[in-house]
Amino acid sequence: MKFPGSVLVSLALFIAETVAALRLSGAYGAAGDRMWQALTLLFALLPCALVQLSLVFIHRDVSRDKPLVLLLHLLQLGPLVRCVQALYIYVHAGRVEEPYVSITKKKQMPKDGYSEEVEKEVGQAEGKLCTHRSAFSRASVIQAFLGSAPQLTLQLYICVLQQDITAARSIFMVLSLLSIVYGALRCNILAIKIKYDDYNVKVKPAAYLCIFLWRSFEIATRVIVLVLFSSVLQIWILLVVLVNLFVFFFYPWILFCQSKSPFPENLEKALSRVGTTIALCLLTLLYAGINMFCWSAVQLELNDPDLINKSQNWYRLTVYYMLRFIENAFLLLMWYIYRTDTYLYVCAPLLVLQLLLGYCMAIFFMLVFYQFCHPCKKLFSSSVSEDLLSCCKILCFFCKSPKSSKLVDKADLKSTANTDEAWNSSKTTDSQNGNPHQSVSSNA
Repeated sequence: MKFPGSVLVSLALFIAETVAALRLSGAYGAAGDRMWQALTLLFALLPCALVQLSLVFIHRDVSRDKPLVLLLHLLQLGPLVRCVQALYIYVHAGRVEEPYVSITKKKQMPKDGYSEEVEKEVGQAEGKLCTHRSAFSRASVIQAFLGSAPQLTLQLYICVLQQDITAARSIFMVLSLLSIVYGALRCNILAIKIKYDDYNVKVKPAAYLCIFLWRSFEIATRVIVLVLFSSVLQIWILLVVLVNLFVFFFYPWILFCQSKSPFPENLEKALSRVGTTIALCLLTLLYAGINMFCWSAVQLELNDPDLINKSQNWYRLTVYYMLRFIENAFLLLMWYIYRTDTYLYVCAPLLVLQLLLGYCMAIFFMLVFYQFCHPCKKLFSSSVSEDLLSCCKILCFFCKSPKSSKLVDKADLKSTANTDEAWNSSKTTDSQNGNPHQSVSSNA
């Protein structure tokens, strides 16, 4: 049985970030910055409440009548209690014989074109521990993109406005960045395990390193770009944020309406139709929050029973990174044009180049991960480089098609003009030579 290390990491980041947020908000209150204090508290307490809600929902505490556990969740102590339970299960595993076990069948990664199916006995303790890991993974994603990402953007914005980076603020920003990167990493691992549920997936350290570097460059550059743009165009940043949120929030619902599928009723038996709608709205909000800062490895599909699209859509991945790169470049261009005296001692062209190269580095590590380090790369029908090149060729073809049609029209006009000119010249020659057919036609 694996040690629940991911549970401890999630709890450590959750507690450290919450304590740092409360301390920093107290410092803002002492300095008289009421607005910064309120926003810091909001971005700290809102994800805490959502984390408690997700843990209660996954463990089904409401239907099991656990008043003490529910009270601890109301006191924001749910993650601590869950971590203690997971450690207790791990320590006492194997000491008592399981009354019954379940048998799972998983396929091994194919070797020489063959995939062997292996049966494994899973006891109650291991099943409960797996539930705890899954719950903390989802809680880490919620904490990262609905709390840490807005928090990091806010604190960096305050640093730019005040032109001062305090020790408490810098520590808090580092913790927030680590929480976001860890949440994105857990999101990648969850996506892999959901898409390849029939296989025994083993993620190697090289894969973790590639995902960490990929997400670090992507998220850091995205946050810096948003902060730079908002520091010179405060009103327009609201438009950028709202457009991103609305597009990614309503996109799954639009696809669901186009599919004309029935409303998903199997999300949770204890939930009513209204409760299911609220849960799906929170899920799409989380999906929009993830795509605001980085690529969501999990593609939401409401008409699927698992609510997840298990197919690997390279075309959508290519379009996302191309549009995101163009958006970042445009926001940096606007910052470069409207930058104020605050950036007097900053080499603006060098900063723009560094941020664009940082985003390109994120794309590079993403390609390295999918090409060499993906745990299920043997199941891909073709290599990632070939698929991405084909996607780029398709996009280039659509971009060049209007130009090619114009060239064809010009060529047709030119050939028509040449034909008319040749016909006129032949008529002139016939008239000079006294062609009888030409005379007859003229007499007529």
